[in-house]
Amino acid sequence: MFGVRLPRGGLAPCPPRDSPRPNPGFSVRNVVFVAPFPLETTLRFVRATVSLPGVRVLGVVQQSPRPDQDVRWGDMIVVKDALDTRQLVAAVEQLQRRHGTIHRVIGVLEALQTQLAEVREHVGIPGQDVASAERFRDKNKMKEALHAAGIPCARHKLLTNAADARGFIHEVGLPIVLKPPSGVGCRSTYRVDDEAGLAEALAELRPSVQRPLLAEEFLRGEESTFETITLGGEPVFHSVSRYYPGPLDCMRNEWIQYCVQLPRNLWVPQFDDIRKVGVATVKALGMRDGMTHMEWFRRPDGSLAVGEIAMRPPGVNLVPMMGMAYGTDMFRNWARAVVDHAWDGPWERRTSVGCAFLRGPGRGRVVAVEGIEEAQRAMGSVVVE
Repeated sequence: MFGVRLPRGGLAPCPPRDSPRPNPGFSVRNVVFVAPFPLETTLRFVRATVSLPGVRVLGVVQQSPRPDQDVRWGDMIVVKDALDTRQLVAAVEQLQRRHGTIHRVIGVLEALQTQLAEVREHVGIPGQDVASAERFRDKNKMKEALHAAGIPCARHKLLTNAADARGFIHEVGLPIVLKPPSGVGCRSTYRVDDEAGLAEALAELRPSVQRPLLAEEFLRGEESTFETITLGGEPVFHSVSRYYPGPLDCMRNEWIQYCVQLPRNLWVPQFDDIRKVGVATVKALGMRDGMTHMEWFRRPDGSLAVGEIAMRPPGVNLVPMMGMAYGTDMFRNWARAVVDHAWDGPWERRTSVGCAFLRGPGRGRVVAVEGIEEAQRAMGSVVVE
């Protein structure tokens, strides 16, 4: 990642808001953190939650962290499948018998959000409910909710067979995008440009009544993101970043070396419309407390369209990048939102930050990386991590 420190003068992205602070005199709060695998990004959120005062973090995992990963669980249960709601309910109930009332059940993986909501509803723990979690997770339900709220987004249709796909192409033209309704990021996402591409995608994804496929018009334009911290259904913080180029182009062209960049100043006219649309999107889908990550497009004619939005912190290093831009710990800010229903902002966005992703073409295991010294000599003055 690289950053450029610029003169002060930017405003905080949201007006000041009084935040409730934990009372030092209260008893310990038990927070269950579901972290299926010991990925370092996930564990940074776990450590941030552990750092909150008056919190005992209880882990539910599928694979235990290594001792050198420094995760200080108050207790931990290993399950066979951490994406299975029944196993999560059993683990949470066991932890409740051991430690008393569970204050929160949380996690950062997108594929977990519906299951976490189901656990909360079953055990009677406050937090995001199943209906809202499903609106974020199921892209078809998401698009329907956005259309109902008058929010611009891609035209879409659920497909159960090849005839549905050809009918949708006749309606919106080519190219289109095909993906599972509950897919994560660009995984299992296909851009279809012609009949051969359609046949390949349908053969791989095999839509049916039991396993429908989501078709969307292909959005052209500059692709950006919009992140929020939301408390009680009201976004109190937002951030914007840019993709160079878009993720789908990167998935289709393995030779592309791509970048993600946070502009320093958000309070310029070019972001006025996305602030309005982004906040409306979060509210329309029913976000309560936590972070969201939305991808949106600026079409060539200047209009906006929402791609999709997730009820979780962003990937592609955006969480540490936002922390660098504002001089704050954004991992801890997420934990404050989902555990304490609070935030410690506003902050001043003083720095533009970017991250370059350098990829080698081909398939297999990386055995060596060359050129680091030359890159550091050329860019070392702005490299921060």
